[in-house]
Amino acid sequence: MLPVTDSARAFWIAEAGRGEIRSEPLPAVSAGDVVVRALYSGISRGTEALVFQGRVPPGEFTRMRAPFQSGEFPAPVKYGYASVGEIERGPRALEGRQVFVLYPHQTRYIVPAGAVHVLPPSVPAARAVLAANLETAVNGVWDAAITPGDRVIVIGGGTVGCLVAWLAGKIPGCDVQLVDVNPRRADVARALGVGFAGPMVAGADADVVIHASGSADGLALSMLVAGFEATIVEMSWYGDQNVPVALGGGFHARRLTLKSSQVGHVAASQRARWDTRRRMALALGLLAHDELDTLITGESAFDDLPSLMATLAASPGDAICHRIKYS
Repeated sequence: MLPVTDSARAFWIAEAGRGEIRSEPLPAVSAGDVVVRALYSGISRGTEALVFQGRVPPGEFTRMRAPFQSGEFPAPVKYGYASVGEIERGPRALEGRQVFVLYPHQTRYIVPAGAVHVLPPSVPAARAVLAANLETAVNGVWDAAITPGDRVIVIGGGTVGCLVAWLAGKIPGCDVQLVDVNPRRADVARALGVGFAGPMVAGADADVVIHASGSADGLALSMLVAGFEATIVEMSWYGDQNVPVALGGGFHARRLTLKSSQVGHVAASQRARWDTRRRMALALGLLAHDELDTLITGESAFDDLPSLMATLAASPGDAICHRIKYS
């Protein structure tokens, strides 16, 4: 076990569009706490880009708080929720265990023991940065109520969209198509075992459409490819952007359903029996599948985060999930 020191380094959004690494003292360790040394963290690019750019609307400041966020929106704020680390100190049964924690990008931190999720032996720490996004995807599939044999179109090949498509593809008989403007997502879709199409040749008459592109064009396409009485599940979060919704035309005649999905609450269909801890345990267990490594498209050192976040927020390129490695 490594010695425990009393300080850490953390990534902060100092102001909209500018991040910095700050040193900060760690609080005293209380009974029931654990000290975690970070190994990796993941950038949840869609949401974190909006936070980095200062685009959280004032009305959402409270609801958008991450579990261990410091500071206040828009800035300065320490934000993030995909940390994987090793427990340096804590209850004997936990010391040395690798865990996932909904914590910002920080080298070391102290949290209650109940806030950590021990990784299953079959899940490598480097892949576990996908856990929060996979938990979101599980909730979205529940909200969508996908059933065997459904035609499912997922619009948006970011981390959440790819994970939703992968999950839906494991439901017996489902015909799943991932749609994205980037043709290189075809290789990712193939690795995940689902079909792929560009927006101009996307399928039609879908039983379920899940929108995760974060764009108005993607939402408009969702309306077009949905079949009669289909459900469109909106999983994008647009921050302070107003997005038009085509409720004219055939929306009513085709009896479409447009519903939201958000990970803050367990999907209504499961809520009587599931809590967030059980849902996270499911997500972590699902990460045993090696093909999910396809979604990690880059890795950078922790010290590179200020410049990296600015780049990913402005022009993500082919990035899906970008992983941060701690020395």
